[in-house]
Amino acid sequence: MNKRWVLFVCLLLLITSFFIAGRFLALTESPKQADVIIVLSGDQGRVEKAAELYKAGYAPYIILSNAKESTSKSGDMVQTALALGIPQDVIYTENAADSTYQNAEYTLPIMKEYGFKSAMVVSSDFHMRRVKFLFGRVYKKSEIELTYLGSASGYNAKRWWSDRRSRETTFNEYVKMIGNTFGYNGPEAKSTLDQIKNWFR
Repeated sequence: MNKRWVLFVCLLLLITSFFIAGRFLALTESPKQADVIIVLSGDQGRVEKAAELYKAGYAPYIILSNAKESTSKSGDMVQTALALGIPQDVIYTENAADSTYQNAEYTLPIMKEYGFKSAMVVSSDFHMRRVKFLFGRVYKKSEIELTYLGSASGYNAKRWWSDRRSRETTFNEYVKMIGNTFGYNGPEAKSTLDQIKNWFR
């Protein structure tokens, strides 16, 4: 009887985990006043979300991480921000980050240099759980307050299994999260992910 109960509980946890996997990834918090908005390079919608927050008066400055990456028809992150009406003199940039971990690692010195004590971190909705994990690790001893906001990406968090893009996104994020947990970051993490993908082809 005990074995059946344990099996039932394990099965219930497995089913529950399956259904909430997408919603767990798509972390987002309520916006609040901050010194600056940090925007991570990647999918469209991230710079647009930051522009929305800036225009709403939540923060007077924006940091674009890996700013040289193209993010819209307007061009790279800086060009996109300018096209959205963000003044050049409120934008800070770094151009070296090649991973989420490096987004955190390379924005921290900018935060310290300009004396910023709080930031809203913006990335795609599906990316935010891992962003919080890695930024929390890098910023841990900085005493800088971070708030995490996801931009809409088309990711189906409630029914992530229902379309191919959401399935692949979910798989990628969990594999990367496991890799990050064990210290795999940047290019080596991406290489490991590609190897794992090849196993299923």
